[in-house]
Order: sequence, then C-alpha cells, then structure tokens
Amino acid sequence: MFIKAAQEKDIAAGGMKAVTLEGRELVLCNCGGTFYAVERACGHANARLERGALTGWILTCPLHYAQFDVRSGEALSGPVPKAPDSAHADPADPALKTRGLKTWPVRSEGGHIYINITVR
Repeated sequence: MFIKAAQEKDIAAGGMKAVTLEGRELVLCNCGGTFYAVERACGHANARLERGALTGWILTCPLHYAQFDVRSGEALSGPVPKAPDSAHADPADPALKTRGLKTWPVRSEGGHIYINITVR
C-alpha cells in the first residue's frame, strides 16, 4: 500500500528530505526528478543520511563518507579511515564494514511522492 510521504516541490533536484512513515525513518532523494526512498540511518554508524551529500544517485554519509546507491541501497564504499596512517588499513577490519540500505518503492503522482512502506 502506497502512503503519501511528501510533495515533490519540497525536495529540489539533488536534494533530500527525512520523513517518518509508520514508525520507519526514511530519506527521500530527488535524483533529477526521479525519487527514491532509503532508510535514514547509515549502514556503518547510523548517521543521519539527509545531512550528507547526494550526487546523482550516490548518497555520501556525512559522518565517515561511506557511499550508497539510492536506487538499490547497495553500499558502494565503506567509511574513510580516520587516522592518517590508516590508509593501509585492513579492509577486513570490522570497523570499516558497511551494510547496504533498505529501500522502498516510490511513486510520484499529482505532485506528491508516495512510498510503499509494506514492500522492501
């Protein structure tokens, strides 16, 4: 069942908006007029993703710069290591793991954005 989440005019191209629907926190992303819905918390350290950057369909976390594909939720890259000498950090280090994001189907109609919250 699709639920009205926002008005299209409230999210500029390249912009994002956090919404809560039926207890789930989501971020709506406007990728050139096509809207996507992903979970709000980063798959690494639960940072609020609407505070990050959206470049095309790539969402970059504001905390450790992990990147996600908003079309599929796939984690494209893990967090950037903090320490200057960690450029050679072991990629198997659990602290650098990032899970993908949950996504939901989106429909735009009559200037509104609808999310099918029951399907993932």
